[in-house]
Amino acid sequence: MTNPSCPVTGAPAVRLVQWVSARLLADLWRYALRVDVRPSFRGTTRFGLWESPTGLYFFDPMRQGDAGFYTSLYGRLNIRHYPREGHPRAEFRLAARHVAEGAAVLDVGCGFGAFRHEVGHARYTGLDPHFSGEPGAAWARIETLDDHLRAHAGAYDVVTAFQVLEHVEAPVAMLEAMMRAVRPGGTVIVGVPHVPAAHTRIPNYLINAVPHHLTWWTKGALEAIAARVGLVGASVEVAPWSDVDAVVYWMERCSPVRCRDVHYRHSWAWHASALLGFLGGMVMRKLRPVPHRPGDEGASLLLVARKPAAG
Repeated sequence: MTNPSCPVTGAPAVRLVQWVSARLLADLWRYALRVDVRPSFRGTTRFGLWESPTGLYFFDPMRQGDAGFYTSLYGRLNIRHYPREGHPRAEFRLAARHVAEGAAVLDVGCGFGAFRHEVGHARYTGLDPHFSGEPGAAWARIETLDDHLRAHAGAYDVVTAFQVLEHVEAPVAMLEAMMRAVRPGGTVIVGVPHVPAAHTRIPNYLINAVPHHLTWWTKGALEAIAARVGLVGASVEVAPWSDVDAVVYWMERCSPVRCRDVHYRHSWAWHASALLGFLGGMVMRKLRPVPHRPGDEGASLLLVARKPAAG
């Protein structure tokens, strides 16, 4: 068997983490969140979870969720756990430090547009083909990045994508498109879930599975993708936990099972552990809404880099 290619570098994967049955994942999505993922799987019967030379974990084949999947999922998840005004992800505040007064900002995959509350000093445009925020909002464009670029290439000072790159089958192509959105010398900011981290140790954690998350990132993988597309001055920092993602922190700590090299398994002990972790996480989130433990890997990674200046 030939190992699949890393979606960032193209180099062969160095390790098979595990095989995952598509039927198991489909059943978990159906029973846990009442979402039908079979159209997104497009006939796939088995997924491999692989590790690349950069440390990136990726599913093969990569099967991105379709519009029906995201419409159903948004309808099932509790809006209280989404970033919103007064309750941002920590990565938003880290990113806002790189946005100058009056800068034109494009937020790709904006969702409810929570980042705009952190950059009130800038000119914000949110972009999301599956937009689920305020209907008719002046700040939102319900279209793909490629469609938006037809009339707005090079129109922005800063382009961001928070918790988006892990959802796409072609992350390099997406980052290249983001570069086209900014002027020469403009800033590109990307926030991603990473490995190892709390969410990679929760048993049968669907948010991290296809067709939702196709990749789990590392500092090395972010540096590699920045170099591949020609970004310069790249830096990667860890974003700490905030109240909107604290439930994940506590789910991992309240779960009797902690994943290592197996992340998805049909086992009643695993199913029970996931449920106990969720219930315990909800309780602990109320008691300690902003957790902190020295040495913890944090909630996500944030890449900040620049498009080369003209000439």
